Amino acid sequence: MAAPINQRFPPPQFTETGHQMPHLTAPPPRAGALDLLDITVLFVCLALATWIVLRRRERREVVLLGLFSLVYFGFWRNGCVCAIGSIQNITQALFDPGYAIPLTVLVFGVLPLVFALFFGRIFCAAVCPHGAFQDVMLLRPVRLPVWLEHGLRLLAYLYLGLAVVFAATGGSYIICRYDPFVQIFRLTGSLTMILTGVIFLLMSTFIGRPYCRFLCPYGALLRLATAAAKWRVRVTPDTCTQCALCQHSCPFGAMREPTTSSAQKSEPLNVSRRRLALLLLLLPVMIGLGAWGGSKLSVPASRVNPTVKLAERYVRSLTTPDPHPLALKRMESAPEAVLAAAQEIRQRFVLCGALFGGWAGLVFGAKLISLCVRRNRTDFEPDSGACFACARCFEYCPSERIRRGLIPAELEPANKEE
Repeated sequence: MAAPINQRFPPPQFTETGHQMPHLTAPPPRAGALDLLDITVLFVCLALATWIVLRRRERREVVLLGLFSLVYFGFWRNGCVCAIGSIQNITQALFDPGYAIPLTVLVFGVLPLVFALFFGRIFCAAVCPHGAFQDVMLLRPVRLPVWLEHGLRLLAYLYLGLAVVFAATGGSYIICRYDPFVQIFRLTGSLTMILTGVIFLLMSTFIGRPYCRFLCPYGALLRLATAAAKWRVRVTPDTCTQCALCQHSCPFGAMREPTTSSAQKSEPLNVSRRRLALLLLLLPVMIGLGAWGGSKLSVPASRVNPTVKLAERYVRSLTTPDPHPLALKRMESAPEAVLAAAQEIRQRFVLCGALFGGWAGLVFGAKLISLCVRRNRTDFEPDSGACFACARCFEYCPSERIRRGLIPAELEPANKEE
């Protein structure tokens, strides 16, 4: 639990160099009771979102809960603690035995995943402030080409791998540093990141949740967890009329049409099977090549770590005078210890670089394999991983509207004929 911090001495004044003390990049620690409040609010919001989406099936209530999450977790809590950034804390705790992860961060990282394992992407529906911020900006959605949709979604998995590598090696929390929305929540970020957030919000007016769909690393984890969900979003509780209204209402490209209604002739089954077998054989090769390439890039990547950067600077100073010798003061006390630490960090980068390269090969290979797998669908169904459980499709489904008494039941046969 965080404890209040009292400043015992005034900060130093750098009158000679003109250096200014940097601003805090994270909100100050909170009292234990407020941490408990955050955990309670998160659990209640997840439970409410589950009830609203799967039982109430009300889009309006999803919007209201999303606005509350945007105000509470976003602007009032300054976007921290957030589930997206908790990936890095959990990774560091796994690789660094000296790091004690705060309980609040652990709960924010694990609890939405637990809900996703049972109920789908409920967290994205109305609890994540990033998603709610983009959702309220959506005015005139446009559908992206399918090939572009599939390609852009791979970025989130690659970003997830990079974030894990940098957190495991002690390099940097790149998710928090380059989060475009947290900077807006705090109104204290760099101008570049604030402008990046504004660009994402402008894109959100016609592209449904671009950050969530194509870049969010936590969304990539939720996609994987949702594959095992037993209770997930279903468009209609009764009979699908195959009117395609739910498909047109989804701004995220998550709806999948029935395979029996496709007018195009599919390729022979034996051709698909041969392609699938070939990709399965190539998958270990792609993973191996990726691991080899990742290990080769580990040396330049390790220079982002301040200890490695300092050690290299010290080694260069032994032959070439350093123009800023004050930066090497840390090395004067124990240069051997710093050099040994830098060597250990670099070795860790080699291992993590190979793991990231293998992960990238696995991501690309798995995507190609998934495109070759045939799925038989008799009704319009949302892709469990791509569906944000926003409840928009409920408002357009004729069978759902009849069930709720919004249109007379005697019109149901007409809908089926359409």
